[in-house]
Amino acid sequence: MLDLTELVDVEVTLAYIKYAIFVIVKMMLMSPMTAFFRMKKKAFANPEDAASFGKDEAVKKYLRTDPDVERVRRIHLNDLENIIPFLFIGFFYSFTGVDLSTALLHYRIFLGSRIFHTIAYLVPLPQPCRGLAWGAGYLVTFSMVYRLVMVGLSLS
Repeated sequence: MLDLTELVDVEVTLAYIKYAIFVIVKMMLMSPMTAFFRMKKKAFANPEDAASFGKDEAVKKYLRTDPDVERVRRIHLNDLENIIPFLFIGFFYSFTGVDLSTALLHYRIFLGSRIFHTIAYLVPLPQPCRGLAWGAGYLVTFSMVYRLVMVGLSLS
């Protein structure tokens, strides 16, 4: 049976915190980027947002969807779908006694995959660029889940 004090490595936990902050900030930057594209394209979802560009009937032409705005919104949604699970799984993973170099490899690949995914989506780069970036991050998360399951099974 494993001793729980053997599983806690401060360096791994600090590395997790550092990379978690990076991916959180990256995800949070998608909101102002969406707002920027909405203003640039004058494409708003709500009448009160478009009101500063006109009154009554003039407002209606700004209540529309724009492909560029929707592209940024989809990047943000994809971040939410992938970064939030990474944050929870990565937190617990950092307490599994994993080597610092292995943890750093996981955290760095995940961060790199999310950044490249965003670039591939924004530019847009041809597929399978975006799909490979997404897949790399997803595999990293599942690799951490595997470690959590193996450690969990060894504790019982």
